[in-house]
Amino acid sequence: MTANWYFVMAASLAASFVASVILTDLARRAALRWHFLDQPGERKVHYTPVPLMGGVAIWVSFYAVILGTFAVLALMRQFGDDWLLSQFDATFGDNGAVKLAGLLAGGLVIFLLGVVDDLKILSPEVKLAGQIVAALVLVLSGMRIEMFIFRNIWISSALTVVWVVMLTNSLNFLDNMDGLAGGVSVIAAFSFFLAVQPHEYYLVRLVLVVFAGAVAGFLYHNLNPARIFMGDAGAMFCGYILASVAIMGTFHIESTPSPIAVAAPLLALSVPLFDISSVVFIRWRHGESIMKGDKRHFSHRLVKLGMSPRQAVEFIFLVAAVTGLSGALLARLSQRGVLIVLAQTVGIYLLIVLLMNAGKNGNGANGGDDGE
Repeated sequence: MTANWYFVMAASLAASFVASVILTDLARRAALRWHFLDQPGERKVHYTPVPLMGGVAIWVSFYAVILGTFAVLALMRQFGDDWLLSQFDATFGDNGAVKLAGLLAGGLVIFLLGVVDDLKILSPEVKLAGQIVAALVLVLSGMRIEMFIFRNIWISSALTVVWVVMLTNSLNFLDNMDGLAGGVSVIAAFSFFLAVQPHEYYLVRLVLVVFAGAVAGFLYHNLNPARIFMGDAGAMFCGYILASVAIMGTFHIESTPSPIAVAAPLLALSVPLFDISSVVFIRWRHGESIMKGDKRHFSHRLVKLGMSPRQAVEFIFLVAAVTGLSGALLARLSQRGVLIVLAQTVGIYLLIVLLMNAGKNGNGANGGDDGE
């Protein structure tokens, strides 16, 4: 990356962070004035009403900086400096603008869906339908998961929809403690950034740094004790953007030692994927609806082991950082090295499962476990 691009990335990151810090505070004041609050409940860990418009600040900051950056670069082209924009064109060829438009259009759909759900709780079926529509927008813009295997357009399109819906819901599920979903999103964004570092994917990097800045600015107000929540509008938007970037970013090219490097997104997003898969399994095993909310998430189980909510969040941040850094290494490793890193990551989560089971058995002996 040249010095010009380092400046663009740093300026975009700073702009989105500052914008988000300011807009999140304004959103908090507006939510208090309009009584747009998340009320305490049986499945929640807060005991007083908390403002619920953080997702609006994240979305506005992201879109404003992304569109503003392109406007500035377009202006530079008018004055004869078209080098930066030529790099955008080289990243995705002639379809780069279409793919970015698909990302922004789908992001708008998922954001509006989340806002409506925050205002008036939607049924799981309606939310799922909206998430599928947002995923299909990506597919229609030309972004599909292939991974050298799924060359059939129908198979790759179906896989893309499943991936986007799963990640959108996984971040929404993970948003259950102060700072958790936002912190994991920022860590995942920087992990993706490092993963694509060997390749000149400037557009993907720009999307990542702007997204990271927007979420980090919100996180300034959301860490324990949280002064505002992102709501479904923010959580689903975070999941959607991370899922989309995983499709946009090519994590393996011919010069990469191992094609298995395409697994980098799975490692960067392993925490929300682990959380949603474990929760769905537990609910299925107990014969309950997989969409029914409860306190069986990764963070909740850590609290039952004796951690405070803040310690549980910090523990999950550490897991996300370790596995994310492992994913960033994949493009630089031989096939044997990639397999070793993947095995290590699986080992980390197996250790966590053993920790959960040991705590469950110990609590069960004291009569305090609920059978998770």
